[in-house]
Amino acid sequence: MKSALRQGIRHGIPIGLGYLSVSFAFGMKAVGDGLTVLQAVLISMTNLTSAGQIAALPLMVGGASLAEMALTQLTINLRYALMSLSLSRKLDGSMGTLQRLIFSFANTDEIFAVSSSQPGKVGKHYLYGLMLAPWIGWSLGTFLGAAAGTLLPVFVRTALGIAIYGMFLAIILPPARKNGHVCFVVLVAVALSLCFHYIPGLNQVSSGFVIIICGVLAAAAGAWLFPAEEEAA
Repeated sequence: MKSALRQGIRHGIPIGLGYLSVSFAFGMKAVGDGLTVLQAVLISMTNLTSAGQIAALPLMVGGASLAEMALTQLTINLRYALMSLSLSRKLDGSMGTLQRLIFSFANTDEIFAVSSSQPGKVGKHYLYGLMLAPWIGWSLGTFLGAAAGTLLPVFVRTALGIAIYGMFLAIILPPARKNGHVCFVVLVAVALSLCFHYIPGLNQVSSGFVIIICGVLAAAAGAWLFPAEEEAA
């Protein structure tokens, strides 16, 4: 038990250090958008989704409806459900319903990748250890960024705020360069977003629904034009 927990913590530390820098940028942006330090930290302590939290900020500040916020989060974070289904095949008998619910809170892209790469089955002690450092790193980084956002000059906050967008570019660009299908889907999403920003009438659509529409249409276009080939039985 203790060895599995220690191994999980050891594997989670690099993820937590990576989350520290990303959540720092989120904390600064949250305070810059009008949230308090406490509000920013509570968001990160009860959520563990960078894209979802960034997308939720303008919705919360702008007073969007609960339905719009829920649909936006569903669209952005739907991949976690697929990742959880895939990972469920590697869980051992110690992962009951309660343990699965607890771990689902922290089943991010990086945690999923590390836990999926482990040989054999994985149990609750390893997974609890694996999610601990990322959760601490995400929450602590948010606090540090939010606190810094109240102290640093405006031009410094603006410069550091670009970091969160750099993170998303770092996620998108490598696969887009290697795979033309991914590049096409990204360009479709960008084109649709520009349409909603500049075309009269369309630019009246709220940001939450713009994210939903662009994400769904771009993904649908990619699935229609580039269907996945079925594997031979």
